[in-house]
Amino acid sequence: MPTNLPAEAKHKWSEASSARTPKEKLRALQEFLSLVPKHKGTSRLRAQVKRQMAVLRREIEEKGRKKIGKEGPRFFIEKEGAAQIVILGLTNVGRSSLLSWITNAKVEVSDYPFTTHEPVPGMFQYEDLQFQIVEAPALMRGSRSDEVQNLQTLGLARNADCLILMVDLSDYPCEQLSFILDALENSRILVEKPQARVDVERKHAGSGIRIFLMGRLIDCTFKDLEGLLRSYRIFDAVVKVYGNTTLDDVENAIFESVVYRPAIVVANKVDVPSATDRLKELEEFVGDRLAMVSVSCKNQVGLKELGMRIFEALDIIRVYTKEPSDLRPSPKPFVLKRGTTVLDLAKKIHTELFERFAYARVWSERLTFSPQRVGASFVLEDRDVVEIRAKK
Repeated sequence: MPTNLPAEAKHKWSEASSARTPKEKLRALQEFLSLVPKHKGTSRLRAQVKRQMAVLRREIEEKGRKKIGKEGPRFFIEKEGAAQIVILGLTNVGRSSLLSWITNAKVEVSDYPFTTHEPVPGMFQYEDLQFQIVEAPALMRGSRSDEVQNLQTLGLARNADCLILMVDLSDYPCEQLSFILDALENSRILVEKPQARVDVERKHAGSGIRIFLMGRLIDCTFKDLEGLLRSYRIFDAVVKVYGNTTLDDVENAIFESVVYRPAIVVANKVDVPSATDRLKELEEFVGDRLAMVSVSCKNQVGLKELGMRIFEALDIIRVYTKEPSDLRPSPKPFVLKRGTTVLDLAKKIHTELFERFAYARVWSERLTFSPQRVGASFVLEDRDVVEIRAKK
């Protein structure tokens, strides 16, 4: 990603980011693209913008159809539960069967190809958590119209918290997975954890720029980073930097061109005669890059491991809170990212509790004794029980 775009291009990108309608955004992106120099350093950016424009044109076209009574497919699914997991795969690999088996979703299961025309959600119960599982329309390979359809499916993947990459063990699973991974890479969606990651969360006016460094800046300073943000008219934002990060990584985050989505490979039809050899080939192909689960949707084998793998991939923990006057903790946990501290939890519960935090008591099997009095920086783990005390 280049860090030397003309000022006019940066300003036009700012307009595209703040556009309120698809038509406004499309027009701003067209003008932005015309201002981006054509050279090797901008090739990825230009390709990404063209993909965005294709999706917007499709969205505008579908809205036009709705106005004249032709209802188009609904591609955005609002998140519910602890996390949203999207199932990606080619047609007839068993996506609908998996969704029907593990969730409450009413879905059409058929041997005919491309039965699913729009995303279908369902809720998957794993221990005391509920995950939203979304079956995405099948990825297609072939014509240009297939590519546009894939962009919408991959848009679901970009918005998800985790991905299930589903393949059929009866039909060259390595080739299927290779196609899915290539499609994700072309859409700038990483499924292997990157060495560097930058989150840019825009805030309301007057907040200013706040930078939290959880890693190391390689070729720049805080001042350089702030200057880059301001060149894109980002004056109010919270920026979190993980790993060894360059200024290019920060610019990628501004464009939201690269995102990381943890993924699990689900190999279906483990019960077919050729499954053993194909599964071995797939395991060698995947290596230690991604977690993998073999299942049989037909015989309902592998569900317990799938739930565990999803939980691990999300890198989350469950924390249960307790009021000082209560004997038992709340049955419903807070779902938090691994590495969350007691003070982070206090802020999530209530701003006043965060501001008046005094100390906390924690019950946990990993502690020598429970409860143990801890301070604000104490890092929580899965299944901890926390009682927070506030200053009077």
